[in-house]
Amino acid sequence: MSVRDIAIAITIAVALLVLLTMYFAWRRRLRRDSGLTAPLGVPEHAEVDSRHEVLYVSTTQHDKPLERLAISPLAYRARGELAITDRGVALCLDGAPTVFLASPKLRSVDRATVTIDRVVEPGGLVRIAWNVDDDTIVDSYLRLTTGDPKNLISALQRLVAASDGPAAPDTGAAQ
Repeated sequence: MSVRDIAIAITIAVALLVLLTMYFAWRRRLRRDSGLTAPLGVPEHAEVDSRHEVLYVSTTQHDKPLERLAISPLAYRARGELAITDRGVALCLDGAPTVFLASPKLRSVDRATVTIDRVVEPGGLVRIAWNVDDDTIVDSYLRLTTGDPKNLISALQRLVAASDGPAAPDTGAAQ
């Protein structure tokens, strides 16, 4: 066996070790976050105010943009559509069931520049903070495929402000 063959074998072994480590780390993250799920299903009588094509980037721990959460069905990046309704926000991602964040679940909406796997121009991401359960707030990051997110953020902030008022009616979305 030549020195070249040994070098190739070591390179392949290291690459396999790195890939296996990544695989097991992702599996561990999926197990860790298996108790967290996004609410699914849009209320029957929700009226759509606007639709926006988006790239879903990630969901992270609140105010920790580098701590990814593998919340079902928001574990993977995807293209999709964000629909703003009179009762909340519907996120329809390619290949996944529709996630519906009712107004009472929304905590805040603002701009962001950095999240796990993505750095963009200043304020190029839309960050939506929402309650995944009674005690846990998470941040989901979106990027509009076209245009400035100013109008989208204004519409989302109106939903957040509406949820700060009196108790909101039941939305009918499946939990």
